[in-house]
Parts: sequence; C-alpha cells; structure tokens
Amino acid sequence: MDRNRLLALIADDDLGLLKVKPKGASASSSADRLVASFGEINDFIRKNDRTPAPNQKDVQEYRLYSRLESLRQDRTKAGVLGEYDEFGLLAGIKEIKSIDDVFDDDEFGILDDTAASIFDLKHVPKQTTMPDYIGSRKPCEDFDRFEPLLQQCQADLRVGKRKLWPFAKEQQIHEGLFFVLKGILLYVAEVGDREVTGGKNNARLRCIFENGTESDMLLRSLAAELYKDGRRVLAHEDRLLDGFDGISDDDRETGFIYVLKSCSERADIKAFENLYKIGFCRSAVEDRVKNAAQDPTFLMAPVAIVTAYKCFNMNPVKLEQLLHRFFGEWCLNVDVTDKAGQRHVPREWFTAPLDVIEQALHLVISGEIIQFQYDGRRKEIIARSEVAS
Repeated sequence: MDRNRLLALIADDDLGLLKVKPKGASASSSADRLVASFGEINDFIRKNDRTPAPNQKDVQEYRLYSRLESLRQDRTKAGVLGEYDEFGLLAGIKEIKSIDDVFDDDEFGILDDTAASIFDLKHVPKQTTMPDYIGSRKPCEDFDRFEPLLQQCQADLRVGKRKLWPFAKEQQIHEGLFFVLKGILLYVAEVGDREVTGGKNNARLRCIFENGTESDMLLRSLAAELYKDGRRVLAHEDRLLDGFDGISDDDRETGFIYVLKSCSERADIKAFENLYKIGFCRSAVEDRVKNAAQDPTFLMAPVAIVTAYKCFNMNPVKLEQLLHRFFGEWCLNVDVTDKAGQRHVPREWFTAPLDVIEQALHLVISGEIIQFQYDGRRKEIIARSEVAS
C-alpha cells in the first residue's frame, strides 16, 4: 500500500477509530497513594489518642495496625513518609548496612552494656549522652534504691505474676510503672510537672534502666520509642499505691484496692467485654476471693486477680467509692441468686478497659480526677472541658 492511499484511508476515518490517544498518567502516583494511606493512620491517632492495635473485632483498626507495622519494616517507604510522620511513628527507622549502624541507631544507648535480655542484670559505669530531644543518659548514682524493684519485676515476669502487654498510648506512662524498651527493663521513678505543648501533655521523666543508668527524657519521647519497640509491664501481684519512695516502718498499711475478672460461665456475664470488679479488702486479696464461687458479690463464680494495690497512709474505702462513682454509669446490672435462693444485685462490677481503670486510679492519686470523666461509649477517659465545649 502506497503512502498516498494510506493517508486517504486515515482521512476517511469518520468514526475516529484510528485516532489513538496516548494514555494519561494516573491521577495519583504511588507516592501519593502511600502518603494518603499513612494519613489514615495519623487521622486514627488524632481521633483516638493512641496507635492502632491488633483489634480482631475491628477490621478497620486491624487494617491500620497491619499497615503501620508493614511501614515500620520498610525503610524505603519510611523515608518517603518522614515529613508526614507527625507522631514519630517511623522516627529512627533508617537503613542498616553494618553492625556500626545497629549501635548508631540505639538512641537510648541501652546496648552499651552486655545485657542480652531483660533477665540479665549488668551495670555499666560509662556515661553516654542521648540526643537532645530525648534527654541525657548517665549512671544512676542511687541505683541501689531501684535495683531490688527491677530484680523483683524480673522475677515476677519469669513466674507469670506480671505480663508484657502492648503499649497503646501516652496516658499509660505513670510514676511507679515498668516498661520494656528494646529488650531492656526500665522503671519510671518520677514524673515532673505536666505541660501542654502542641495540644499534648508532656513532662520530664526520671527513668531508671536495669543496666544501672538513668535518663531524664520527655514523656512523649519515651512514648514514641515504646510505640516503635516497647512493651508495658502489667502487674499481677500487690503493688504500692503511692510508690516505694518514703515507705518505712512508721507508715501505716491500710489495705488493698484490687481489680478482678470474672470466670463465670453465665452467658449474660460472659457477653460483657472488659468486665472488672473494683474492690477493697484489709487482708490479702487471695484470702478475700478464695470463696468467690459461694459469694454473690463475686457473681457466684471463681475470679482471677488482675492486679492489686497496697495502700499506705490513706483511706482506701473512700478511694474505692470514688472509683465506683467515676465508673458508676457503666456499672453491671444483673441479678445473682445465692445458695439460699436470695436475690442480689452486685454493684462493684464495671465495664471499662483495664488500662482505663489504672489510669483513673492514678488520676485519683494525683488529684486530677476532677478534671476528667469516663466515656463508656468511646471506652476512654476524657477531659470535662471537652464535654463542655
């Protein structure tokens, strides 16, 4: 076919079948899609004040959790998202090419000693400086005060009296609690005055590491690192409600505030998620609950001790009553019949997540409880000013 005839055929294409348009670029590049997907994670944190958790009952949250974990494993994508990482979720993730890079990536300097796990106690008198945004790390001069606590926590973890639990939000950081960061156990000995910066509470901490060092990092800096590579330590034995500092033979032990979980087989009780009993006793908690299956207060069923706080120099009955009022709207309302056929309505069981109950207790001790209230629908403690507005 000669050229003139081919041109004539093209000119005679009334339907435009031969007019092929080049394919345009997609409306969104892969980088744009990556940023948009990461934005959904930021939106979740702004709304819920915590990172997404592996919640099997919430498909959307579990999807965001999986996406975040995947991004934390992909250093290339983490680099692209650096300027959009407003909560420090991907901070410190960089390409590791050598053993030197491993130690350079150790912001807290907790690899400076030879501790191989949280069950190996090693003390290094070497002073190391941490990045400015985290604070300074130095040898702990009064480590002998804290070492027994850390050793006891280690022992409790070994025998199951304490458990490691995912770190979910900044509100879980309080004085007197333990955390595991990059495999190293730490104790929050002090929490300084709280200040609001960027709409978030922040405070200078005193953190004691099991390797004999301490750091004065900021609360939000610790939270950012725990999000990346940390766990919280739950207590499953008696704890001092006002911490160990200052407790001596002159102090008066006044009893225990405890949190229990029901082991009832009743369908209407098992149907409640996050159902806990908040109670008080003067004797050991184990003695108080040993006949739970015959006591309507305990729903006529065995119970598991979740945590217990030893109280000194305070009125634990009033503390118990205050917590009951705080969660009162979400009190369990079921009938329980005892062995004699008498009807009872226990009033010490509440539907609230364990970490929220612990947070409320610390707010009571600090005196800040009057500024907050429990929102059972959102399953979180919120400021009263937020409700008023």
